[in-house]
Amino acid sequence: MPAATAARVPRHVAIVMDGNGRWARARHRPRSFGHNAGRKAVREVIEACMREGVQVLTLFAFSSENWQRPQDEVNALMGLFLRALDKEVEELHGHGVRLRFIGDLAAFDEPLRQRMQAAMAHTAGNQALQLNIAVSYGGRWDIAQASRRAATAVAEGELAVGEIDETRLGQWMSLAELPPLDLFIRTGGERRISNFLLWQVAYAELYFTDTLWPDFDQACLREAIADYASRERRYGRTSAQLATAS
Repeated sequence: MPAATAARVPRHVAIVMDGNGRWARARHRPRSFGHNAGRKAVREVIEACMREGVQVLTLFAFSSENWQRPQDEVNALMGLFLRALDKEVEELHGHGVRLRFIGDLAAFDEPLRQRMQAAMAHTAGNQALQLNIAVSYGGRWDIAQASRRAATAVAEGELAVGEIDETRLGQWMSLAELPPLDLFIRTGGERRISNFLLWQVAYAELYFTDTLWPDFDQACLREAIADYASRERRYGRTSAQLATAS
C-alpha cells in the first residue's frame, strides 16, 4: 500500500455492533437468531481490517448495562460466547490475530473466564491484527477503574495527587498501550456513543450507519474508511497549520 494511501487508513477502529435484534425481528425469529447471524459480520470485518491495513479492531460485544436484558437473552449470549471461543479462536490464531477481552471479566462465570484467559494466552504472540472484544464493559467503568488505580498509587506513596493528569490517568485506561482510537462506527441507525470507550473516543471520527449489524460486510467497512479518509483531522489546529506542517 502506498504511504500516502496508508496514511488515510485508521490504525484503530471501534464498532458498536447494533441491530441484531431488529434484524431477527424482521425475519420473525428470536433475538438469539440475530446475535448468531452477527458472527458472520464479525468475520467479515476482521478480514476487511486485515486487508485494508487496520492495526487494531475493538468490538462492543456486551456492555455492563446488557446484564439488565431478559435472562434468556443473556443466557443465549453467554452460550454464543462459549461456542465462539471453542470454534473460532483457532481460526483467528491461524490468521495471526491477537485476541484480548476488555471489561469487568470478574462478572462472568469461572468456566467462561477461563476460556477467555486461555484464548488471550494462546494468541498473545500474534501481530497481524489486535482484536479487542469489550465484554461487561462500560466507558464509565473504565474511567472509574483507572481512577481507583491512581488512588491506590497515591495511597501507597507511588504517586502524588498533583501528579495526576490526563497522561497519568490515561495509562490505566483499557487499551492504553495501543494506537489511539481513530474511527468509531455504530451500526443500526442509532446516533449515540452508549457508554463505549468514553475516554478513548475524544478525538475519534464518528461514523453512523443505518445498516443493521448482521448486514454489515466488507464493502460497508470500506465505505466507512473512505468517509474517514475524506475528513480533515485538525486536533484543535487550523487547516492552514496542517497544510504548513505537511
